[in-house]
Amino acid sequence: MRKEYFTLTLLLIVSYGIYVLYEPFWMSIVVASLLAISTHHIQMAFLNLTHSRFWASALSTLLLGILFFAPLGYFLFHISVMLQNLDPAIMHTMEIKLRMWVEHLPPSLSRVEAKIEAALVKFDPTALSQHIIAYASQMGSFAMSFLSGTLFILIFYFIAHYYGRDIFEFFKRSAHFPQQESTLIIFEMRSAMSVVFYSILTTAVFEGALFGIAIGYMGYNGLLFGIMYGFASLIPVVGGVIMWLPFALFELSQGHTENALFITLYTIIVISIIADTLIKPVIIKIINQHLLKPQEKINELIIFFAIIAGLSTFGFWGMIIGPAITVLFLTLMKIT
Repeated sequence: MRKEYFTLTLLLIVSYGIYVLYEPFWMSIVVASLLAISTHHIQMAFLNLTHSRFWASALSTLLLGILFFAPLGYFLFHISVMLQNLDPAIMHTMEIKLRMWVEHLPPSLSRVEAKIEAALVKFDPTALSQHIIAYASQMGSFAMSFLSGTLFILIFYFIAHYYGRDIFEFFKRSAHFPQQESTLIIFEMRSAMSVVFYSILTTAVFEGALFGIAIGYMGYNGLLFGIMYGFASLIPVVGGVIMWLPFALFELSQGHTENALFITLYTIIVISIIADTLIKPVIIKIINQHLLKPQEKINELIIFFAIIAGLSTFGFWGMIIGPAITVLFLTLMKIT
C-alpha cells in the first residue's frame, strides 16, 4: 500500500472515531459555532472595549446567557411547576362555563355552536388534567436536560469566540482552501446568520413584551407569559394563536367576556397587525442595512422557509441550523 493511501485510510478511521467520541456534543458544538458567527459584531464591540480576547469572549457569553438562555430556563422551570400544581377542578369549571356560553350564542353562529358542542362532547376534564400533570413531569426532566445542554452550548460558544480565528485558520490550511473563497464563505455566513439571529431575538423580545404587558394588566405573570409568547412568535402563522386563544377561552369560561375580548383584539390588532406586519419589517430593515451592512441583500423569503424547514427537521435549534445550511449551500453554488 502506498504511503498516501495508508495515511488517507488512517485519517478516515480516526475521523470516524472522533465523530463517535464527540457524538453527544455535536449539536451543541454546531449551535454554539453558529451563534458565535451570528454575534461576531458583539464580540468585536467587546474586543474594542476591553482590548482582550478573553474578556470579550467572556462578556459575549455572559450576554448570550442573560438574553437568550436565562428566559428559557425561567420559562421551563415555572411552567413545569405550574402544570404540576394544576387543579383539575379548573377544567370542570371551564367546561361548565363554556357550555353556558355556547347556549347563549346568537342564531347567526349556529355552525360555530355545533362545532363547539361536538368538541365539548369529546372533552374529558379528568383525563385532560391527568395528561397535563403527566406531561408536566416530562417537561421537568426535559427542562433539566435542556439546561444541561445549554451549559455545553455556552462553553463551546466561549471557545468558538476565543479560539475561533485560530480554528478557522487551521481548517483552512488543512483543507488547502483558497483565501478568496474562504473569505466569501465566512462573510456570507456571518451576514446571513447575524440578520437571522438579531431578527429572531428582537422580534421575540418586542412581541413578548407587548403580550406580557397586556397579560400583566389582567393579573397574570406578565414576565412568564411574555417569554412564552416571545418564543411562540418564532413559529410562523400560528405562533401567536397558541398563546392568546387559551387565555381568551379561559377568561370566557370564567365569565370575563371583556377580558377575553380585550386579549383577542389586542393581540390581533396591536401585536399581529401593527407590531408583526408593520413594525417588524422596519426593525429587520434597520438591522440589515444600518447595523450589519452586508454587501448583498439577503432574500427574506429564503431565510423564512429555511427557518420553517429547520424547525421541522432539527427542532428548536433548527431556526439557527436551517438558515446556516441554506446560506452555506447558496454560497458554495456561487463559488462553483
